[in-house]
Amino acid sequence: MKILLVEDSTAVVLVMTRRLSSFGHDVLLAKNGREAVDMFRDCAPDLVLMDIEMPVMNGFEAASRIRAVEATQQWAWTPIIFLTASDTVENLITAIEAGGDDFMSKTVPEPVLQAKMKAMARIATLRQRLSVANHKLEELACSDGLTGLCNRRSMDERVDVAFAHASMLGGAFGLLMLDIDNFKKYNDHYGHQQGDDCLRKVAATIGATVEAANTGGLTTGALAARYGGEEFAVVLPGVSDAALQEVAHSIVQAVRQLGIAHEKNGHWPVVTISVGGARRSPAVGEVGDIFRAADAQLYRAKEGGRNRAEIAPA
Repeated sequence: MKILLVEDSTAVVLVMTRRLSSFGHDVLLAKNGREAVDMFRDCAPDLVLMDIEMPVMNGFEAASRIRAVEATQQWAWTPIIFLTASDTVENLITAIEAGGDDFMSKTVPEPVLQAKMKAMARIATLRQRLSVANHKLEELACSDGLTGLCNRRSMDERVDVAFAHASMLGGAFGLLMLDIDNFKKYNDHYGHQQGDDCLRKVAATIGATVEAANTGGLTTGALAARYGGEEFAVVLPGVSDAALQEVAHSIVQAVRQLGIAHEKNGHWPVVTISVGGARRSPAVGEVGDIFRAADAQLYRAKEGGRNRAEIAPA
């Protein structure tokens, strides 16, 4: 474990560090409560061993502040064991109310200390597993189950934040709305299972193109999302007009080059996509305005023959 030892006594520090290190733990040191809070925030220890009486800030106050730090982090909780030379009932109650989990004498016998550290190590392992599991759940909650792209709910939340940020700073904001051409005819002709395969392939291509735009410097922080059914959206904060045009036409070309057979797609024997785009520079008005503008351009792309991109004038 990574243990944060908060203690102002040099003698106690030397003894506890030697004992804990002998059990195989890494020990970080803080001399008072204020240092402890700062180190906790920076180092994320598995366990805190906290003295009570210290200069600058005592252990009870430090524990309360550590719990306040954890309150801003989902699923965060770190055991805090108070170290004391006086295990009075009053101290025990105060320690628990301050956010402590256990109480231990500074002169605790070696076997008891080792047993407690083994128990804390088991808790640290469980916390790590829980953190990984919760991270996966968060990813699933933000992702579309079929395509793996950002889902509509998550996209809406991120769009609101990005648009507000662009409006505040006077920055640009771009949006693409995308729709697979004649997808209902594709499903009717090839079946829904093959339709799902088609959606996955198109989504992967859109995502890869957007990622290439991010890494290539065309835009920063762009994301692709499944908007619903065969519809997709690409959010491009801070994008230039030229870059928005390039990303839109790159997606149209990349999807066409997949070469997915689509006999019912009019003039095109393969799956194609239509794209409508809009950009606000600087971002003004309501976020709904840019969605309506991009959707209007998508309609123009459909009316203009499909397999194309139409971008509203900035």
